[in-house]
Amino acid sequence: MSAITPLRDENLQQHLHAAIGQVNKVLLGKARQVKLAFTCLIAGGHLLLEDVPGVGKTTLAHALAASFALDFQRVQFTSDLLPSDIIGVSMYERETGQFRFHPGPVFAGLLLADEINRATPKTQSALLEAMAERQVTVDGQTHTLPDPFFVVATQNPLDLAGTFPLPDSQLDRFMLRVSLDYPDASAERELLIGTDRRDLLTRLTPQLDAPGLSLLYRQTQSITASPALLDYLQALLAASRRHPDIRVGLSPRAGLSLLAAARAWAMISDRGHVLPEDIQALFVPLAAHRLVAARGASGEMLARTLLNEVAVD
Repeated sequence: MSAITPLRDENLQQHLHAAIGQVNKVLLGKARQVKLAFTCLIAGGHLLLEDVPGVGKTTLAHALAASFALDFQRVQFTSDLLPSDIIGVSMYERETGQFRFHPGPVFAGLLLADEINRATPKTQSALLEAMAERQVTVDGQTHTLPDPFFVVATQNPLDLAGTFPLPDSQLDRFMLRVSLDYPDASAERELLIGTDRRDLLTRLTPQLDAPGLSLLYRQTQSITASPALLDYLQALLAASRRHPDIRVGLSPRAGLSLLAAARAWAMISDRGHVLPEDIQALFVPLAAHRLVAARGASGEMLARTLLNEVAVD
């Protein structure tokens, strides 16, 4: 399973790698996290960035939107934010005698939900329909969101003041959860002596547009996943549901997300088929925030335990 299968559209691949390259120039020393972010978007998922403030979460979201030429909107989540501040509101117009819907910032190609866990669970849940169905319903009327539509949410660690935990149903809508962490010494030195990141963001050029992104998504669906690969994926799912330290294991939705992400990861790696190593590279960022522990262990520790216990046949 180690041979490289060439992809059909080399020009599209070149633009994809150019987009990844320019984001890596903005977010220094985070090549793996950048690849995970691109994987998530190409696979049609939503991304949760969790870390302390100031490590580049918002910068990454801006760079992704610029690289794909996506309409970008940012919402700063606070404790007094209302659902209507995100999805929009219907207002009565005296001139026409009718209610008119005024779209909120969710009507964007890429919505940055900044510090999402500083808002109340009621406001957090306003994104559920948008993330799951790519639509919102206001006063009984359904409004379709742009295509493509992505949510990139940032989350502060829950032990920081003024945070609310995300509901499990909300967490399950995020395909991947990624931690940027602090930069290493060489990357931090380059940050200190280099160009301001805000200036670099203004210099980013779109490498792909919305139709190109949709084409990439369709091409990921043609990436081959062998029966043996699917057996390995299913073994991981089954192990999560019967492990004594896990109260709630991975759902079928998580399995579908893992397969979609693995196909996108393989595409970025210039392969036309999925390897077990792709599943392993993605399993922790995909599974850790979905696993509910029975004895207080962290989701990341449980996900790594499953990887160690489930063998590749």
